[in-house]
Amino acid sequence: MKKKILFLLLLCLFSIQKNNAQVKLSVYSEISIVTAGPGEELYEKFGHSAIRIKDPVLNLDLIYNYGIFDFNKPNFLLNFAQGKMYYLLARYDFKYFLASYRKDKRWLKQQVLNLNKEQKQQIFYYLENNALPENATYLYDPFFNNCASKPKDIIKEILKENVILNSDKIEDNKTLRALMNKEITWNTWGNFGINLIAGTILDTNRNQLEYNYLPDYLYKTIKNAKVKSNNKLSSLVKREDVLLNFDEIGNSSPLFSPLLVFILLLLIVVFITFKDLKNKTRNKSLDFVIFFATGLIGVILTYLWLFSSHKTAPNNFNILWAFLPNLIIAFLLTKKQTKTWLQKYVLMLLILLTMIPVLWIAGIQVFPITVIPILVLLFIRYLFIFKQLLPSIK
Repeated sequence: MKKKILFLLLLCLFSIQKNNAQVKLSVYSEISIVTAGPGEELYEKFGHSAIRIKDPVLNLDLIYNYGIFDFNKPNFLLNFAQGKMYYLLARYDFKYFLASYRKDKRWLKQQVLNLNKEQKQQIFYYLENNALPENATYLYDPFFNNCASKPKDIIKEILKENVILNSDKIEDNKTLRALMNKEITWNTWGNFGINLIAGTILDTNRNQLEYNYLPDYLYKTIKNAKVKSNNKLSSLVKREDVLLNFDEIGNSSPLFSPLLVFILLLLIVVFITFKDLKNKTRNKSLDFVIFFATGLIGVILTYLWLFSSHKTAPNNFNILWAFLPNLIIAFLLTKKQTKTWLQKYVLMLLILLTMIPVLWIAGIQVFPITVIPILVLLFIRYLFIFKQLLPSIK
């Protein structure tokens, strides 16, 4: 609801702002990259980036924010599932932006760019054109086209060969998943969910400029960048200002964290399996829940891989344990008489599970650490079904 209200407020402000396409910035104008610290919500955990244009002569102080979206927009969830996440560039008075972060107690700092008047004017025109209603909406991608990557792309497009963004002070060849895992605590549902739906594209070693989907790395990139003027290189940042000096909101694991919940589920399955071994029987309800749940997750992952536009969804080997056919097998396992081929099917599931640590160790895909109890749970139950009960199920 808070985001919806903010969104509507910004739209109102956006609609009443006059078009500044013909405005000429003065020599006292400043263009800044504004970086915000992380917030409480999952979509705020990475922080935020925006562009500020200030001109005291023209009494102009605007923020250009590529991070606006609305949960309540028609078909938002359907579009999200299909990989069509439409975000908006909103242009509004900086004071509202500042007030929002002061209210949330998130730190805010700006890097004033070392640009000449012509370069500032070009960026201003670019942003004004982008902020027009017919141009403001863009196809968002959390790793490749977001609020932090946009400023970097604009700087590259406007300054071209006159800017050097790569720096030997920023290490190359990190993966996007490793960077993401530093931003969101591993033992949280958000981290588990992102790692669950993301495939091997996040495990490819990247150039430092591809780290700029994270506001922290955009900040580092701008800080270490150089701009060329009159055949001389100088720092791209002319001045840095702390606008809000709050302590950073830290990450913390919830009381019912993924690891705790999955360990409890593992203990329950071990206990029931032990009872089944002792009584020489099989708890069909447990097996139905296990197979149905893993099959249902498999349906979601397969859909995201094959039928959505999410760039991160393909080649996701979590489907080795979240196996789609389990959805059908769940119902077959409830019958009194089972087919002998089911034993071979369960053997295949065991083989698929053993492939996961191989892929993990080889670095082909890094799986969420919190999934380990689930893998152990599945292995124990599958092995029990294979070795003890399928030949003569009761």
